[in-house]
Amino acid sequence: MFKYLRENIRAYKARDPAARSSVEIFLLYPGIHAYIGHKLAHWLHSHKLLFLARYVSQTTRFFTGIEIHPGAKIGRRFVIDHGTGIVIGETTEIGDDVLLYQGVTLGGTGKDEGKRHPTLGNNVLVGAGAKILGPIYIGDNSRIASGAVVLEEIPAEATAVGVPARVVRIAGRKTDYAAELDQTGFVDPVEAELVALRCHLTALEKKVEELTASRRNEEKNETI
Repeated sequence: MFKYLRENIRAYKARDPAARSSVEIFLLYPGIHAYIGHKLAHWLHSHKLLFLARYVSQTTRFFTGIEIHPGAKIGRRFVIDHGTGIVIGETTEIGDDVLLYQGVTLGGTGKDEGKRHPTLGNNVLVGAGAKILGPIYIGDNSRIASGAVVLEEIPAEATAVGVPARVVRIAGRKTDYAAELDQTGFVDPVEAELVALRCHLTALEKKVEELTASRRNEEKNETI
């Protein structure tokens, strides 16, 4: 336990530029407190002390704002940045060196039985507010963008964005979907409308000038 805790503290120091010391991380970071609480709750859960396990997990949630079911399996060097609003379901499995930001949900869809929650590979980053739902696999070294809703498996080395999430990069190369999302070649519809209105106004002004000139010529002829 202490070995893993030291590893986690070092991981926080490496990933959080605001972290100043191991003592500060240990005493003040809710992610560390949630990790410690989960380790105890998971041990109780694995020994069939289910009520005590839930009691520990809910007490930890009360103090940290991070809810991790005792049955979830979490790897080494697990980092939670900020942490408020994180929910991790019972059958979730998390690999090593995973980073979660605030508001992340690793949950179920309500349609599955048994394995109901996602599995995250190693070195996965999940952005703030992202939702990963169902018994799907997120490959090693993948990145889930903030606010994404992931309902399908994500391959290794991928970046997924959007609702529902789509892969826009794999191993640093853009996918076809990323090209569809590229809006740099599109004309701004508001700008196009303004240009059309400007052209119409110019035509009207020219027409008015022609009518005015014609009227003046008629008046001049009548005078003569």
